[in-house]
Amino acid sequence: MRGTDRFWRLIALMAVLVAAVACAFGGPDPQDDRGASGENDATRADGTMTVEEFRRDIDGAVQVAEEYWTQRFEASGERFQPIRRIVGYQREGEVACAGQGLPRNNAVYCSAGDFIAYDVNWAVAAFRQVGDAFLYYLLGHEYAHGVQVRLGIRYDFTIQQELQADCMAGAYLGDSVRSGALTIEEGDLDELAAGLRAVADDPDQPWFAEGAHGSAEQRTDAFFGGYERSLEACGLR
Repeated sequence: MRGTDRFWRLIALMAVLVAAVACAFGGPDPQDDRGASGENDATRADGTMTVEEFRRDIDGAVQVAEEYWTQRFEASGERFQPIRRIVGYQREGEVACAGQGLPRNNAVYCSAGDFIAYDVNWAVAAFRQVGDAFLYYLLGHEYAHGVQVRLGIRYDFTIQQELQADCMAGAYLGDSVRSGALTIEEGDLDELAAGLRAVADDPDQPWFAEGAHGSAEQRTDAFFGGYERSLEACGLR
């Protein structure tokens, strides 16, 4: 994936994800802004740079996530209901969740409306400077929050919810690569690791604080535990 040399210029931009990916509160039912889904046999995480490719990669990440979780639920004898909507927005407050307008530079899962929303301009900037592996992680993490809701998983501390979502995102990516549903290029995993370190909590952040996501070591261990060992590493119950 292209973008390795430019990655560190995006660290400040990506740092906002620390607070963003935890959001799981209810809200209204927005309009779907996903766009047409691609029909490629395998979705390729290759770091392309155009808005058209960005849209295709967003579609691809969602499609792979839907297929992955549908198969996992079916294997357990249950029916999976995909997340209802994927919404892009461009202005602060343009999309609301539980009556609260979403800020810029953000990505969230909103449980009551059952949708994922993301700041398009921010996500496109990340896509162009890091590559599309970042989009697959971002969508995978938020999709994992939706799966947690479907499974009725609740924890006492935010960090538990977030590290499990990191693990589930890793499992979705790793299993999809192994099944051939997704292909990645050399260097993608290094960029994902760098991204996880970039969005880790400040070393002084108490682990029990509301909104805590985990240290760089915790987030990296959680994600790659799922990537390498699938959902068995994620403590699903």
